[in-house]
Amino acid sequence: MSVEILNGKFYNQSMSIKRILAIFMVFSLLSGCGKLPYSKRYPDAQPTAEEIPLQQEVVLGEEAFREIIQKETLSLDGQLITIVERVGRQLAAVSPVPNLKWEFHLIESGKKNAIALPGGKVAIYTGILPVCANEAGLAALMSHQIAHDIARHRSERLAAVMETGIRTTPIGLSNSKNKDMLLSALGIETLENWVGPFNPNHEFEADDFGLMLMAKAGYDPGEAERFWNRVDKMQQGARPPELIHFHPVDTRRLQDIRRLLPKANRAYRTNPLKHGLGQSFLYILSRRKIQEMNNKSSEPAKSPLPESFPPANSH
Repeated sequence: MSVEILNGKFYNQSMSIKRILAIFMVFSLLSGCGKLPYSKRYPDAQPTAEEIPLQQEVVLGEEAFREIIQKETLSLDGQLITIVERVGRQLAAVSPVPNLKWEFHLIESGKKNAIALPGGKVAIYTGILPVCANEAGLAALMSHQIAHDIARHRSERLAAVMETGIRTTPIGLSNSKNKDMLLSALGIETLENWVGPFNPNHEFEADDFGLMLMAKAGYDPGEAERFWNRVDKMQQGARPPELIHFHPVDTRRLQDIRRLLPKANRAYRTNPLKHGLGQSFLYILSRRKIQEMNNKSSEPAKSPLPESFPPANSH
């Protein structure tokens, strides 16, 4: 399976100080420009001990994404689909890898979750949209997920669960005895072999990178703090959002986001492209709710009597 990466280059940085510095440099250079520099890593560069080859990572990501899309129900709400596509395309355009084969899908489900997989594959569940509240909240969620892939955090998680002999050979999910574990490493919920959440270093990098990404795309980065605060409050409820299984929120993480905001706000202020909070989901979701209620009320009432009766007793 061929994988098309921007000009054949890798967007790879190792789990080290070098990668952290590279991420900072990506967003500090040319702060007023619409596009971000691209990290200089070439196809002949070998993955670090903490990573698997990029092509192998993308193959696994694309295969897992196809399984999700086939299993789930895609939304038919044209207005919401347009917003998800618009926000996703604007984030992709200013990312270090704008020429990936990006895909953005909206899944009709009550799950409060979102998934981004290697190769530019993103899925948003309708259940998370009330938590996002508006386009900027959605941009905060999507940019955080995309940042995990640009920083190759999923590659590190995959490497940790894959046998050494498998690393150098192309594999897929279908022929792996550790399918559930690989899916969990990618950030997909499974019934067994859960790998665990992204570690605090991964979350810090994804928050930092994601804040800058949404600022470059013209969305108010201050909404990211409000979004994750809403997620934090919801995790105390009877049904915590599925999102926190892989992206936990705690006091320290919220404090880190507040410390990162001034840098993102500076990038946002100097950006001539500004969407602010964008379109609110409140009216759209209210319309959907009313429409669902109307559809239910127009359904014919079901008779309380059984469709067939037992034969009469002859005695």
